[in-house]
Amino acid sequence: MGSAEKPPINVDYFADLTGDIAACDDACREHIGDRIRRVREEKGLSITALSQLTGFDEATLRAIEDNRLSPQLGTIIKLSKALDSALRRLIADEGQRLWAITRKDERKVVERSATSQGRKAAYTYMSLAPDVKGRHMEALVVQLEAMPEQERSVHTGEEFIYVLEGTVVLDIGAERFELTPGDSAYYLSTTPHLLTAKQDRARILAVIYSE
Repeated sequence: MGSAEKPPINVDYFADLTGDIAACDDACREHIGDRIRRVREEKGLSITALSQLTGFDEATLRAIEDNRLSPQLGTIIKLSKALDSALRRLIADEGQRLWAITRKDERKVVERSATSQGRKAAYTYMSLAPDVKGRHMEALVVQLEAMPEQERSVHTGEEFIYVLEGTVVLDIGAERFELTPGDSAYYLSTTPHLLTAKQDRARILAVIYSE
């Protein structure tokens, strides 16, 4: 590829920040639904019990655990609370190190989160520090899609975002902001919020804190 050409943004990699990430099929990684099922079974909870704890209907939970529906981050955070499990176990599993160095050319697992109806990918994310044990923050690179019809998210914790590429629309409380590369936002996740690309796609660095 010539130096004047750059690959288009693709849901399978974040080239400038983290290097190319090869496409990964079901055989090379454990899906988030598998992790949710494993933690639920470790806790001795049935699907019915988890439904009662979270307010999500059983059909939705089964679709998530069967990897037919990719949950959004707000949904994952609510599930982590109900399962009395740290967010890290559901997003990127439990690490075993006290620190992590993430090189841009290291291959990382990518998750795709769909809309609540499961019809279209809302965003793609990957963890930048999955190897750290006992962490309370998740550092993610997130590729946002233009999805103005999404529902707002409300959950516990705090979030910081920094725009890397494109224009991001942040609906929070009663206000709307357009953020461009270099802009950032910090907010309590208990405030109803929605992040989308203004058009096409945008890319952000997100740090999520969950107690």
